[in-house]
Amino acid sequence: MISTNPDLGYEGMVGAIIMAGIFEGIVGLSAKYWRRFLTPVVSACVVIAIGLSLLSVGMDYWGGGSGLEDFGAWYHLFVGTFTLIVCLVSRYLLKGVYKNLNILVGLVLGYLMAIVFIVSGIAPMLDFSSVSQRISQIGYFSLPTLVFFTEHKPFFDIGAFFTIAIVFLVSAAETTGATTAVCTGALHRDIKVEELQGSLAVDGFSSSISGCLPLTSFSQNVGLVTMTGVINRFTICIGALILILASLFPPLGAFFNSIPQSVLGGCTVMMFGSIMYEGIKMLKDCVFDDQTMIIVSLSFCIGVGLTQTTGIFSQLSHRQLAMFLMAMQLQAYLLSRYY
Repeated sequence: MISTNPDLGYEGMVGAIIMAGIFEGIVGLSAKYWRRFLTPVVSACVVIAIGLSLLSVGMDYWGGGSGLEDFGAWYHLFVGTFTLIVCLVSRYLLKGVYKNLNILVGLVLGYLMAIVFIVSGIAPMLDFSSVSQRISQIGYFSLPTLVFFTEHKPFFDIGAFFTIAIVFLVSAAETTGATTAVCTGALHRDIKVEELQGSLAVDGFSSSISGCLPLTSFSQNVGLVTMTGVINRFTICIGALILILASLFPPLGAFFNSIPQSVLGGCTVMMFGSIMYEGIKMLKDCVFDDQTMIIVSLSFCIGVGLTQTTGIFSQLSHRQLAMFLMAMQLQAYLLSRYY
């Protein structure tokens, strides 16, 4: 809505994102002052809500990707089911460190199955034309161009900043829940203040550098970390390096993008469910009293219910929507703080 506003445009949106990212980074660095207000029941609700929101994403993947003409076709469902079975069998048959590779094994074999469907003429599940198209458009190597050296230099508007800042606060809540779930699911302990500060600060400041809408924690990884138990920095660093190489070498990025959605669905559907499972485990450690009942009930009713109701905000301007979200966040804070 900001970028389509003739008074703001793309440049105003980028400027608002840069400011809002710095704002989230400062909020993250000050986590030690507000961490005590984030009670375990609130964190549990956030993690469960993340898991619930991702369930439909996993099913969309399994069906081949929402919006496809052949969405839900039998070959998409077959490949997704095959991939899931391979992941489960690998998890129980592989031993030692190889057991943690069950998702990768499912991904590779599911991809090969999709290739078999293409070679045999059963279904066009892969499109390698995007690789050659990417090479013809960008080349084999590409460096990003800083926006300040283009004709789209950002400018800063206080109204746009407040609107995007709300989005970044929502992103911060998701990151808080995701990092908490990683600590409880893989490290079997609560998150430390320093870890919370680092995750939120990185989210905010990296978003400012990129100029993109919140670069937030990828909640799907919570399920992967929980299932494999692999959480060491070296593994995470290698994954980051692969992503950097994919961004610098367009053919590599196009190859990763060619993985069929149904294959991803078979790999991720249980991972997404495991996020909700970790949230339930966090919730069972809370005291089940009247206060917990009110917080949990309203969190799911409003938080999850609003996301499942299409068009409920269609009559609001972006400023009215920002004011509504601010009021809801204030209400949630007062509820968790004083009820």
